[in-house]
Amino acid sequence: MPSTDDPLMPRAEATEYLGLKPGTLEAWASRGSVNLPYIKLGRAVRYRKSDLDRFIEANRATGTLEHAGSRGA
Repeated sequence: MPSTDDPLMPRAEATEYLGLKPGTLEAWASRGSVNLPYIKLGRAVRYRKSDLDRFIEANRATGTLEHAGSRGA
């Protein structure tokens, strides 16, 4: 049973928590394009809040490093 400190969220709630458009998490899961763990309980999909928080931190960017490769040489 999940603890109340690390609740399981339905996909719609997890999408809202991350500030994404509806359908994004479903698309990522079906393509396997993003490493974000989820739990399958029958047909229901759930996300642990701690996994969502780790995902946010892992994708944190600072400055313009992510754009450095796009400048002309």
